[in-house]
Amino acid sequence: MPRQSFTEALATRPWLLADGATGTNYFQMGLVSGDAPEMWNFEHPDRVRSLHRRFIEAGADIVLTNTFGGNRHRLKLHNAQDQVHEINVAAAGNARAEADAAGRDVYVGGSIGPTGEIFMPVGTMPHEEGVAAFAEQAMALKDGGVDVLWIETMSSEEELRAAVEGAAQAGLPIVTTMSFDTNGRTMMGITPAAFGNIAASLPVQPVAIGANCGVGASELVATVMGIAKARPDAAVVAKGNCGIPQYVDGSIHYSGTPELMADYARIAFDSGARIIGGCCGTSPEHLASMRRALEGHTKGPMPTLELVETKLGPVSELAKGLDKAAEGAARRERRRG
Repeated sequence: MPRQSFTEALATRPWLLADGATGTNYFQMGLVSGDAPEMWNFEHPDRVRSLHRRFIEAGADIVLTNTFGGNRHRLKLHNAQDQVHEINVAAAGNARAEADAAGRDVYVGGSIGPTGEIFMPVGTMPHEEGVAAFAEQAMALKDGGVDVLWIETMSSEEELRAAVEGAAQAGLPIVTTMSFDTNGRTMMGITPAAFGNIAASLPVQPVAIGANCGVGASELVATVMGIAKARPDAAVVAKGNCGIPQYVDGSIHYSGTPELMADYARIAFDSGARIIGGCCGTSPEHLASMRRALEGHTKGPMPTLELVETKLGPVSELAKGLDKAAEGAARRERRRG
């Protein structure tokens, strides 16, 4: 059979399994805090390829390149801002080699993270400069052979728009996710429903939208429910952290077990997610548990928040329909009036 394109697979399969964490797994493989994981694409390509391979063996249909901080603004912190093209091409090549050796269709997502800058009008980063940086990275990932551009962990509408506009110049499908980690909102105050509406207004439409990272599997699922409700037409992504981070013996560990991540995968699918994966703390072992859970699961009705909390842990007040920030703003407005 000829290989399906990423968009064909998304359109015809009930779900696709995305990979797990990059950074937290690299720390276990020797990455030192403060170092740029992107430099491992040259310095330790064997380790980069090993993690991709372990995720594929665990059942991943999508692996993301080691390029989360691969834009010129993030690389500037490591004096590597002039190496955007070679870093992204090398990273795509590492992932592509393992995907192509899988013996089944595995797709390479070109990871594009935030610049680390605050965009105008709140901050100082001009829209045009952001677009140029994202376009530069996207074109390099395309040159390296990725199947889809994967814009992730965004928090502001301004940066999201710049990222999609820049990435669109490469002419590949685009997936975009935001991180909802502040009482059910992004760091810049966007709710899941607002994100769904913002994504619908983008001049270039992503093939999938959703949430990644955040504060744990339960809140991620509640976020997915909010996005799916606002955009029932969209393919939704759920890429949640493996439980809650805990500081143990001098390092960060995530509380999620393979059993919890299996529950998360099933509940995320029932909540409307079509692409399901893990973020921080998610190991190949966790991912294998998620694969088995999805393969043995028949889609059920939309779960209740009570079920989410029982199986996965507490969710924010916003997810329960209590928008305290909006209520406070309305009270202040009434006092002014």
